[in-house]
Amino acid sequence: MKTSRIIILGLAVLLLPDLLWAAPVSIPNINLGITQTENPGEVVGVLKILFVLTVLALAPSIMIMMTSFTRVIVVLGFLRQALGTQQMPPQQVLSALALFLTFFIMTPAFNQINDQAIKPYQAGTLTFDDALKVGQEPLREFMFKQTREKDLALFLNVMKQPKPANKAMVPTRALIPAFMISELKTAFQIGFILFIPFLIIDMVVASVLLSMGMMMLPPVMISLPFKLMIFVLVDGWNLIVGSLIKGFM
Repeated sequence: MKTSRIIILGLAVLLLPDLLWAAPVSIPNINLGITQTENPGEVVGVLKILFVLTVLALAPSIMIMMTSFTRVIVVLGFLRQALGTQQMPPQQVLSALALFLTFFIMTPAFNQINDQAIKPYQAGTLTFDDALKVGQEPLREFMFKQTREKDLALFLNVMKQPKPANKAMVPTRALIPAFMISELKTAFQIGFILFIPFLIIDMVVASVLLSMGMMMLPPVMISLPFKLMIFVLVDGWNLIVGSLIKGFM
């Protein structure tokens, strides 16, 4: 047995080089480098592709910074805390609702961008720079309507820029943060108003339980069904969503 094993091993060693030569392994060759070009259009095209990829990567941030998403998601978060339902509705549901409400609210601005900037650029009647300038105007107009003058003056003073004569002279880099803090202030004001009726219910329930001597019973367990019942009876979702949408119109 040992002799046969030695013979088989010897044959394998002798035939292994022939097998390797019979089935050569091909290794791909990859070259990476920068070549020169005499056509500036190729460079411009590559830069445009990089710019588009960058915009797509920053799309979630743009959605949050320059649209109604900030106010909507903050108000919905305050509503869930005021109700005291912990994780109901789940955060994914609130985010999805805020996203679709944002698309609904921003549809007129998005349509203007499509008609005035994207389609003319695709048709070749506008250059890329002109399309970019025209496309940002609907968003700027939307942000101007929701931005407080005090918040805008804050960033203009920090930039040490004189008071602009018109909206066109306001830089976008000052308008966006001013719009965001204005939206946060508005969302906190709405959240304060939302908390008041539910806070009253909690105080009434806590007073009743204290007067009955049930100090060990958490008031939240008793007040939560009442808050849910009142919220459903007044059609709270319809009122809140309707108020949010009308606030941007």
